[in-house]
Amino acid sequence: MSVILSAANARLKEIRKLARRAVRAERRQFLADGPKAVEGALGVEGCVQEIFATEAGAETYASLLADQQVTLVDDRAMAGLSDSVTPAGVVALCRFLDVPLADIAGPLVVICADVRDPGNAGTVIRCADAAGASGVILAGDSVDLYNPKTVRASVGSAFHLPVAIERDPLVAVKAAKAAGLTVLAADMHGTADLFAADALLARPTAWLMGNEAWGLPPQLAAEADEIVSIPIFGRAESLNLSTAAALCLYASARAQR
Repeated sequence: MSVILSAANARLKEIRKLARRAVRAERRQFLADGPKAVEGALGVEGCVQEIFATEAGAETYASLLADQQVTLVDDRAMAGLSDSVTPAGVVALCRFLDVPLADIAGPLVVICADVRDPGNAGTVIRCADAAGASGVILAGDSVDLYNPKTVRASVGSAFHLPVAIERDPLVAVKAAKAAGLTVLAADMHGTADLFAADALLARPTAWLMGNEAWGLPPQLAAEADEIVSIPIFGRAESLNLSTAAALCLYASARAQR
């Protein structure tokens, strides 16, 4: 009978330290929490290093875990590995997946500059994947790609859409231009109307999206080739970042096709 590890297990105590961003960066490891994230991780060769599951989780996700070596843990140990209020019962220890900036090429890219909310970042990655984008760049002080909430919000897309991490947003913008992409900044004060810019949107494009609260700093927006606004026909002051990103990405996807 398989040994079931408890929360007191020394190895699990070490793995729980991956809840901290600095530890993740040092070890280049993270935890994929829940069946969707584990499924995505298993789809990338060499990504998964170990799978942990409760007995109930192993039974519930038997088809997902078929032919996988699974380490059984008790409920308290799973609660320590998962950041969910109600853990699903399966978590994978994974290696980092981000790619070099030079690997992100057209025809459709998103640059997230100082995007701090993990739910927004994960949703942008998911929307980019759905729109057929070729990659996402998390730039500046953006949230950690490997934050469990970011991974979960991407619903698996973080595992099969190339994502690069660049500390300087200006470097990311210049790299996009050097790769032949037109950089379009999404801003409510833009002079180009998203709904009347098909010729512009048909070009190989990098969408530049700013922080949730204060948008793009003027010096970064000035580096864009064009600033594009999304028309608002009702009384709302603005759109959520991930909603705006979805509209921009699908407008480009439609124009490019």
